[in-house]
Amino acid sequence: MTNKIKKIAAITMARDDEFFLSRWIAYYGKQLGTENLYILLDGIDQKKPENAGNAHITKLPHNQLSRAAGDKYRIKKLSELAQELLKTYDIVIGCDSDEFLIVDPKLHTTLTKYLSNKKIHTTLSGLGLDVGQHLYNEAILDTTAPFLEQREYALLSTRYTKPVVINEPITWGSGFHSIRHHNFHIDKNLYLLHFGAIDMNMLEEKAKKRGPDWLKHLQRRGNGTINTITKSRPKSEKWLKIARIFQTYCRPIYALRKPAMFGLKIVVKIPGRFKKSGI
Repeated sequence: MTNKIKKIAAITMARDDEFFLSRWIAYYGKQLGTENLYILLDGIDQKKPENAGNAHITKLPHNQLSRAAGDKYRIKKLSELAQELLKTYDIVIGCDSDEFLIVDPKLHTTLTKYLSNKKIHTTLSGLGLDVGQHLYNEAILDTTAPFLEQREYALLSTRYTKPVVINEPITWGSGFHSIRHHNFHIDKNLYLLHFGAIDMNMLEEKAKKRGPDWLKHLQRRGNGTINTITKSRPKSEKWLKIARIFQTYCRPIYALRKPAMFGLKIVVKIPGRFKKSGI
């Protein structure tokens, strides 16, 4: 194991999303240093988060686009940013502002140290955990408290097993869900936690503000996660390993480079030690 600490940057793009963006800055700033965070704000009118510290923030003019067109526009900008950063950084982490890449706390190491000692073949993924509210067991989110102190369940989701870690210039697909011409390498100790469905009230208010496209997206994705978590009996931690093996070796015919679960909707109870991540 090398003692060399690699230079790592994290990038994201956001609009009207100060709540999650502030959390994103707090987490990745602690892991990497705020001077290694690069944030694109979609709109000249967007406010710089109060906890931005030394983060590099660029405001771009906002273009009124459909959800699909907007996704393509954003990922193009982020791919270009990552390509430029890799001229001076060893590794770039790219993800949405409601996504947090963690190392299993049982290893007692930091994200920086862990990635510095990994041999990365262009991309690296954590197992995707789509954290959602259990409508019967969990209260409305306290926005001042850590997420994982309030939410205990997650859907094992190939959608969030994303190739968010790169060490070579690439082009991501929309939402960081894929990388053109590259396979997935799912690490046994990394997890990507997605919190977009963490609270039903928050989802409804956000969707109303963004318009009909986003409301449809919520009905298709957000409510689906919450409904599945609410109606399912959670599985034990062993399913994390099972899902990782499944997603590593099972691929759909129509997308051989993407992980698959073939329709299985497995809800797990999030290991209590994950609370140590501070998220």
